Amino acid sequence: MIVKTEFEFIQNYLSDASNFKSNSCDGVFIPESYDELIELVKSSREKKTGITISGAGTGLVGGRVPQSGIVISLEKFNQILNLQLDKKLVDVQCFVTLNELQNYLDGYGLFYPPDPTEKNCSIGGTIATNASGARTLKYGPTRNWIESITIILPDGEIFSLKRGDIIAEGLKFNFKINSGKRFEFTLPDFRMPEVKNAAGYFIQPDMDLIDLFIGSEGTLGIIVEAELKLLNKPDDLISMVIFFDTFDDAYEFVSISRSDNKLDEFKLINPRALEFFDDRSLKFLSSKFPNAQNKKFAVWFEQEIYDCDKDQLIDQISKLILKLNGDLEQIWFAFNEKEINDIKEFRHSISALVNEYISRNNLRKVGTDIAVPSNHFKEFYLYCCDECIKKSINYVGYGHIGNNHLHFNMLPVDKEQNELAIKLYREFCVKAIEMGGTISAEHGIGKLKKQYFELMYPEKVLREMFEIKKIFDPDLILNPGNIFPDKFYKNQL
Repeated sequence: MIVKTEFEFIQNYLSDASNFKSNSCDGVFIPESYDELIELVKSSREKKTGITISGAGTGLVGGRVPQSGIVISLEKFNQILNLQLDKKLVDVQCFVTLNELQNYLDGYGLFYPPDPTEKNCSIGGTIATNASGARTLKYGPTRNWIESITIILPDGEIFSLKRGDIIAEGLKFNFKINSGKRFEFTLPDFRMPEVKNAAGYFIQPDMDLIDLFIGSEGTLGIIVEAELKLLNKPDDLISMVIFFDTFDDAYEFVSISRSDNKLDEFKLINPRALEFFDDRSLKFLSSKFPNAQNKKFAVWFEQEIYDCDKDQLIDQISKLILKLNGDLEQIWFAFNEKEINDIKEFRHSISALVNEYISRNNLRKVGTDIAVPSNHFKEFYLYCCDECIKKSINYVGYGHIGNNHLHFNMLPVDKEQNELAIKLYREFCVKAIEMGGTISAEHGIGKLKKQYFELMYPEKVLREMFEIKKIFDPDLILNPGNIFPDKFYKNQL
């Protein structure tokens, strides 16, 4: 067991990529075996000491930032354990990074479909937040690719859970775990928004218990291992950035591309990624990518080729671009793997540049993670733009437009504007909820979005979710302060 208590050694564990910070904690503990981790959890429970689980630190909602107690870093659990080529399954420990996993699988002609923007995220962290990314359009979020998980519960017991093992009867769970301990509880009766969503516990009738832990942000148990489903790498890949003069043309290109009912002339089009950049995003990116300067709206289009005529597919995409007044002459087209990676770098750079701007100016990041139904996306995007223009706050708009998921980042110039941007953020959340959307489509709630999570559901539903946490974690030691309002935790620790 490695133990760190001096500030100079623990400060890297006291913040995340959102620039949300803590002043201190009682210490950072780095177990080097499951036995050490289990003993540490048991000891913490006996002392009723809060535990904050630390992954790679790439989160954007303060989930790994402690407010009290100790930090447990899982960084020593970083092994790829087993690859089952015949079943296309891989077993990994929680601190294997997405980049390490994809590089490993590449040598076997396989890939793991979930693709959060930050490639240095830990697999355990992505499961805890049900992370998603550009390929969610085709493959869905992390949840869809988890076959089993191994969890350490807040009492120190190891619990292995395979998909299909424990299913709710309607809204009721009643099951025993390895030790014979029985769990019985009823899920809240409410309807989740019908959009890409990572706000709170996943709840639906007849659900699989594994899906309750996926996306629970470490509040129910510590995920230490997982078995992941894989796919064969495609034969080829088309990747391009397409420029349009108007938002309407760009969005219509997206709508037709992702439709299940295309005209025959476009029937081969089946993208795995559709990403959006507005004019301010392109201008912001031009510091690193000069060719983005003076462009208006852009769509990143990516499609795999398994059993398809590439030339015919390119012809259909070109016809659609022309139909919607896109600029065929200015397309950034990737002809090889290096150029494909260059386009990915372009896409991923916007988030990194925003984070650098916020950190450099010592401000709090104010960027939406909002998804709304497709019939409201344009209205919502323009509403955000208009409100920022009225308040003279600079912004960049980009995101996973294929899922109607907008990352609208405000770029305040000082603390005063930062506070104004935070107020606007709340208004954006209210607007999205009115439209049937979510305040968190992929990043989770953590500690930064709790006040907005309260806007989504009645307090009764939030308390019923909290009662589920108390079933697994009666002493409320695990990741205290995450997801739920502070008043729920009050006087518990």
